[in-house]
Amino acid sequence: MEGKIRVLIADDHAVVREGFRKVLEEQSDMEVVGEAGDGLQALKKVKALTPNVALLDIAMPELTGLEAVKLIKEAVPETEVVLLSMHNKDAYVHLALASGAKGYVLKASPSSEVVEAIRKVHSGEYFLSSKINSQLITSFLKRQTEKPPESGYDLLSDREQQVFRFLVEGKSTTEIADILCISTKTVEKHRANTMKKLDLHNMVSMVKYAIKIGLIGPELWEDV
Repeated sequence: MEGKIRVLIADDHAVVREGFRKVLEEQSDMEVVGEAGDGLQALKKVKALTPNVALLDIAMPELTGLEAVKLIKEAVPETEVVLLSMHNKDAYVHLALASGAKGYVLKASPSSEVVEAIRKVHSGEYFLSSKINSQLITSFLKRQTEKPPESGYDLLSDREQQVFRFLVEGKSTTEIADILCISTKTVEKHRANTMKKLDLHNMVSMVKYAIKIGLIGPELWEDV
């Protein structure tokens, strides 16, 4: 008999984590293997516990859910991610899927949708809350199979892309160094190399470029 689905819950509110734990532990096919109160802690616990599914709030301190899911998928590819969000705008959903999440559940949804999302992504499927246009997954998968024209961003190394993403998302050099476990000098070196390769000269031009290529959405500068 197949084992239970091992789930990690990450949310910066203890009462929310407690509520989800109660719901998930009532399911005969699930067990909660850990909790995290911020995105960075979630990343560390996923690496240590390798859960089948990580349930992440999109708005957390240290690392947002969107930032955390990218690093989680790079570190532990076999862990699937379900993001919880209060936003049902297409831009957020597309960014969540592009980051590597397989599920996107609205916080206003019933707990049954969270349970269904965990089961779906564990079985290799995508899941969106019922209030979100299901065609978004179809359009996203279509874009994934169509090879886009190569851009300057595609020519950056994996580490340069990571540093660039964190910079345009508002992280400081010190924060990026701590998250990636590298020195601040190395972060600055990657930043300089990236700006040179992309012919960008300041943070404003970097953010505009990131929005242009769809790496971030203007709406994400609102409070999440």
